[in-house]
Amino acid sequence: VSKATGVPLAKVAARVMAGLSLEEAGLAKEPALSGSFVKEAVLPFRKLPGSDARLGPEMHSTGEVMGHASDFPHAFAKATIGAGDELPNGGTVLISVNDGDKRYVVDLAKRFCDLGFTLLATRGTAAYLQRHGVAVQAINKVAEGSPHVVDYIREGRIAIAVNTPIGSVAHEDGIDIRRNALRQRVLLLTTMKAAFAAVEAITALGTSGFAIESLQEHYRKSTCEAATAPSAGM
Repeated sequence: VSKATGVPLAKVAARVMAGLSLEEAGLAKEPALSGSFVKEAVLPFRKLPGSDARLGPEMHSTGEVMGHASDFPHAFAKATIGAGDELPNGGTVLISVNDGDKRYVVDLAKRFCDLGFTLLATRGTAAYLQRHGVAVQAINKVAEGSPHVVDYIREGRIAIAVNTPIGSVAHEDGIDIRRNALRQRVLLLTTMKAAFAAVEAITALGTSGFAIESLQEHYRKSTCEAATAPSAGM
């Protein structure tokens, strides 16, 4: 929030805790804010070969980036690119989700189809999508023999991998998918919220690109807009 507004909120909070009023601490009114800001964690999994890119309560981030735009999809796109990932505009999407996420996967798959992506899914997910009228090709898990899902990833035939582990449970096939996706620099999405956000971002980039400006320029514009805006009573 401090980066988005240009206000050192930690310093302000410390001064308020020491007994100053907000005005005395330098925050007389709510900071000016425009557009959407998205913070993206920079994770170390590519630097740690063999690690499982599975999120949990532990602190894994080794840094962060922030994307700003007039709307959420473009802000998310900037944050994703800033964190070192690409947002493909075509190719094949591999989908393998846990049972709890299957209620969302039909909508997600249809959105990828609308964008022109081809769908590939492990058998359980593929069967669920096919029952709901989604065109998808089923692919073997590793234990089911070649050609299997990891073969496709290693051969560069996958553009995006959506794989959602459940809680602390790490199934071997899911680990193989995530590890190899990282090695091949495939966009890896391990939560449904991230997958839907990526779809929005890809859609937005297909409609229009984005402009780039520094935070300092953004702060200057926000301050000028706030200074020239009419008061609530006018």
